[in-house]
Amino acid sequence: MRHIAISLLLPLTLSGCFMIGPDYQQPAVSIPDAWRFAPAETVAANDTHWWEQFGDPRLTKLIEQALQHNKDLLIATASVEEYLGLYSIARSDLFPQVRGTAFGQQQRDSGTTYGVAVTPAYDNIQAALNLSWEIDVWGRLRRATEAARANLYGQEEIRHTVVLTLVTGVARSYVQLRELDLRLEIAKQTLADRREALRIAQARFDGELNSKAQVSQAKSEVHNAAALIPQLEKQIAQKEHELNVLLGHNPAALERGLPLAELRLPGVPAGLPSELLARRPDIRQAEQDLIAANANIGVAKGEYFPKFTLTGRLGTASADFSQLLSGPSGMWSYGVALAMPLFTAGKIAGQVKAAEAREQQALFRYQRTLLQAFRETEDALIDNTKTLEQVQELSRQETALSEYLKLAWLRYNNGLTNYLEVLDAQRNLFDTKLALATGRSNSLQALINLYKAFGGSWVDKVSENQ
Repeated sequence: MRHIAISLLLPLTLSGCFMIGPDYQQPAVSIPDAWRFAPAETVAANDTHWWEQFGDPRLTKLIEQALQHNKDLLIATASVEEYLGLYSIARSDLFPQVRGTAFGQQQRDSGTTYGVAVTPAYDNIQAALNLSWEIDVWGRLRRATEAARANLYGQEEIRHTVVLTLVTGVARSYVQLRELDLRLEIAKQTLADRREALRIAQARFDGELNSKAQVSQAKSEVHNAAALIPQLEKQIAQKEHELNVLLGHNPAALERGLPLAELRLPGVPAGLPSELLARRPDIRQAEQDLIAANANIGVAKGEYFPKFTLTGRLGTASADFSQLLSGPSGMWSYGVALAMPLFTAGKIAGQVKAAEAREQQALFRYQRTLLQAFRETEDALIDNTKTLEQVQELSRQETALSEYLKLAWLRYNNGLTNYLEVLDAQRNLFDTKLALATGRSNSLQALINLYKAFGGSWVDKVSENQ
């Protein structure tokens, strides 16, 4: 009995003294000291819900609907619940497993088989609690729990990435929709202006003040502007459908908010390159993958070592149900089992090698994610700066062309130039207005991309809503 007790206590004494496999150490990475195209004026990205800075309550409402009903986000949320369950499964192996059993049977032995007289039928009734507990002497189960916990945290970061993509996707699509609305408005106004020009050209032709060719040119410009309208209407409907899917709704028309020109430009987010490590969910997820892969090396190496399992059984057994709980019917047992591999033909070595290779893959993915994050942020910074400069020049060009068109009409009406100068001014002004609409849209989208690159504050926002 003494030897059995010692064999039971030895694994418990050793448990917690060892942790097979390497402990995780955050890898050293090369981080720039500052951004190459850092703006002079900035606002902290995590101090405000940046989409509200556009000043459009309708956009805010659309984002809130998307955070509640988007199917990709619901899938990601359900995946987090799945990994929470897997973590609970892994962690449960650290604790004793107790199961209850009950057994009832009526039996009659054969007299022919045993060479004795036939005995009457009798009952066999048992009830017991069975215990099984693998003592984690070498830390294999703790490493498995560590890996499962990292996988859970990584899945939560994947969910945050879905939120990031969703919020920026809704904001970007809404800006693009308002751009298309503006382009349609410009096209309709241009069509009205060109119809008026056609009326003037036709009147001048009737008064023998110009040629039929000028009337044909005016008609051509009318048809050119008219042809753009159905194309834009098609693109608007398709963009509305795209937005509705992001919102988790069926395709339908969407209520508008502020026009493109009235959307405010949010402040440029601030931050140092090193802050991306704590802010961007894709970087945090890549590190959790690395932590899990590192822990799985310990799980694989743990297969080399003996496994100690405590077993116990406590219950009663009787041939008479009325005596099942009496003293003589009680039964119990306890013991310790040891199992260890003696020959596996390189199976465990192969598992260890594969785990170490997966850890290296996770390390390289982590480093690649960092490089991509730095690149995306630098690209977004320069995109924001240069797009604003382009919008400013297009705005000046629009002013100059508007003045040029007025002078062209004045010169044409006074007979100082031909109609081609008016047409040239109309075409250039029309193209510049469309380019300016696209430029304003691009400047807003550049800021959206910049907040996405910095890892903005939407994670806090979605946590409040769900």
